[in-house]
Amino acid sequence: MEPAPFRQLPGDHGRPARAFRVRADDGVHLRLALWEGEDPRQGTILLFPGRTEYAEKYAAVAQELNAAGYAVLTVDWRGQGLSDRLQDDPLPGHVGDFSDYQRDVIEMVVAGTDLDLPRPWHLLAHSMGGCIGLAALHAELPVERAVFSAPMWGIRLGMIPHWFVRGATHLASRLGRGGRVAPQRGGASSYVLDDSFNANLLTHDVDNWTRMVREAAAWPDLTIAGASYDWVAKALAECQRLAQLPAPDLPALIAAGDEEQIVSLPAIRELAGRWEGAEFLEVAGARHELMMEIPPLRQTFMEAALAHFRAAG
Repeated sequence: MEPAPFRQLPGDHGRPARAFRVRADDGVHLRLALWEGEDPRQGTILLFPGRTEYAEKYAAVAQELNAAGYAVLTVDWRGQGLSDRLQDDPLPGHVGDFSDYQRDVIEMVVAGTDLDLPRPWHLLAHSMGGCIGLAALHAELPVERAVFSAPMWGIRLGMIPHWFVRGATHLASRLGRGGRVAPQRGGASSYVLDDSFNANLLTHDVDNWTRMVREAAAWPDLTIAGASYDWVAKALAECQRLAQLPAPDLPALIAAGDEEQIVSLPAIRELAGRWEGAEFLEVAGARHELMMEIPPLRQTFMEAALAHFRAAG
């Protein structure tokens, strides 16, 4: 492990994470960040972020989990944040194959073991991290409980049929354009810099939205643009693969807002309905970012998540 930078906005006096770099078995360098907390006697939470995200975005969430007695370890997935980008153009959200993200998960587990992070370990996964996290549970991720926030178990394509998207992404790849940004809302640059607060699909909370805009403007090297054609194709294939598997055998809290417009709410409901021992929490009035929503909605989710983790034997 080598030290890595962790950034804070002016005026942010919260305790920064300890960030470090590791190298996956295929040579990709990853940035991990650890908030140890002062008394993590409850265990450790492995925080799996979503597409476009980076460790700094979760500082307030991690500090709240620290206050509840948990250490928090997160990762910048390959291709985003301060981990290695995977092609010459650093802007598109891109990956060679979704299974490559499991290499990143392995490095998190190895780092957590080497650091002797307190047990039990739990999973907190948001959006794309929920897709990666579900695959990791099937691969026996060593956690006792899991909480999912708007997990990407399907992608909301609106009126565009899946067959058309699969055909378009296949053609783009055949033409050597698989690494380019696919047509999508706010795809040219960072979503929060491209969209307005009133039109955004992430949160109703103007303070959290403003903070995301400030971070994207201050740290452009942490941000990415829309997903590449290859990412879209591989993501759809991974969601389809996971939908055909039985639900994992561990307790889970699965949460989503009823105003969700980025991932597939029907896919979330379907898996939650057949996951024995899972609780489904649909947060009325919430958009995609449950942990970045207005205080009453955020509190609903965070209280449910902490209650779920505390129920571990």
